[in-house]
Amino acid sequence: MGKAWEIVVGLETHTQLSTRSKIFSGASTAFGAAPNTQASAVDLALPGVLPVLNHAAVEKAIRFGLAVGATLNPRSIFARKNYFYPDLPKGYQISQYEIPIVQGGAVTIQVGEHTKTVRLTRAHLEEDAGKSLHEDFHGMTGIDLNRAGTPLLEIVSEPDLRSAEEAVAYAKTLHGLVRWIDICDGNMQEGSFRCDANVSVRPQGSAQLGTRCEIKNLNSFRFLERAIEYEARRQIDVLEDGGRIVQQTRLYDPDRDETRPMRSKEDAQDYRYFPDPDLLPLVLDSAWIAHIQASLPELPQARRERYVRDLGLPSYDAAVLTADRETSSYFEDLVRALPGHAKLCSNWVMGELSARLNREERAIAQSPVTSAQLAVLLRRIADGTLSGNLAKEVFDAMWAGQGDPDQIIAARGLKQISDSGELEKLVEAVIAANPAQVEEYRAGKEKAFNFLVGQAMKASKGKANPAQVSQILRAKVSG
Repeated sequence: MGKAWEIVVGLETHTQLSTRSKIFSGASTAFGAAPNTQASAVDLALPGVLPVLNHAAVEKAIRFGLAVGATLNPRSIFARKNYFYPDLPKGYQISQYEIPIVQGGAVTIQVGEHTKTVRLTRAHLEEDAGKSLHEDFHGMTGIDLNRAGTPLLEIVSEPDLRSAEEAVAYAKTLHGLVRWIDICDGNMQEGSFRCDANVSVRPQGSAQLGTRCEIKNLNSFRFLERAIEYEARRQIDVLEDGGRIVQQTRLYDPDRDETRPMRSKEDAQDYRYFPDPDLLPLVLDSAWIAHIQASLPELPQARRERYVRDLGLPSYDAAVLTADRETSSYFEDLVRALPGHAKLCSNWVMGELSARLNREERAIAQSPVTSAQLAVLLRRIADGTLSGNLAKEVFDAMWAGQGDPDQIIAARGLKQISDSGELEKLVEAVIAANPAQVEEYRAGKEKAFNFLVGQAMKASKGKANPAQVSQILRAKVSG
């Protein structure tokens, strides 16, 4: 390996706004309709039709701008981006170029134990194109224009990301945010959230950006990570062999795990942008912006800070618990029911619950154990009724639909033994049965003590309060 290289990544994210109708027509945006059944005269670009801007799409763009602390341009302009492609009926895409609705802003991401602020360049409104269907027709391509005119907010980051891991953390944070503020359903399989990655490399320590390649239409976090890793390796290999990087648009092939050229990269002038004469400038009313601001929920960043400040959680826990609104709401329910036990609640949401949901590929909204049921279980840990291990056994039974925690505890006789008289008898029996280990502990071997605790727990079938057992045992064998 030659010199050390630094990877530089910027993402362009196409976020489909969750409006019922398209950005410039009244046609439905519902997913899954038969081809070309949701394409109106405006979407088909029939002669004489005029676009009419969707009020709800503008509102969602404003919500995003406010959520990322961006500047909302009081006056923005729609432009025509000219290029020829069969799924683009007009021969141009209506987008925003010189003056977008949202300028600047930032998103804070968590990468392992570290936080990082990623600056945003802009976010602009535009319409989606249709879809070319290559696999359904032998020797021909079909065109489905149902997507044509679907409202998009294209969110462009600055080239602040330095690894595939950071790019995925940013994309996941953005995905969580647009769902949190209810502007996008985030369904990546349906194309509601797609990323283009601009990747370049430069010698470590260099301030000058390398030549970038854009990888288009990455619709999963795994593909995004693999595409960036492959493309960075490819560019480093080319440069170390004495070659140069050609600016181009590339596609990622997940089957071969490689990127390949799609076309030489167009610059802005290749699209011949000019203001759309059919659309007036978009002028935002300050009272409307204030109304939208007042309707925003507590944002993930503010909630993260509150969890650390008020609940005493580590910043890592706070980041995980605010990755999506549903997980955060579930955790909020637990904390309300169990004040003073935030870390216990956090451990169970991030541990047992998450592990089970991941294993069964369920969202938290589909959890068979509700937040109210889990709160009762955690209360039984907090009040000493259950040990951590017994609680896991009860949780398994709850997951299998065998009833509420108290019913399961009663039916299985799982109540933790905390009666000191009963525990003393148990400990005395263990001491009497294991004199060699008692002597080893007295000779300074801590392992022997752990063995004795284990014997007491075994004798009680896991029901003894482990903290009390340790306390009583240490008092008796130290005396």
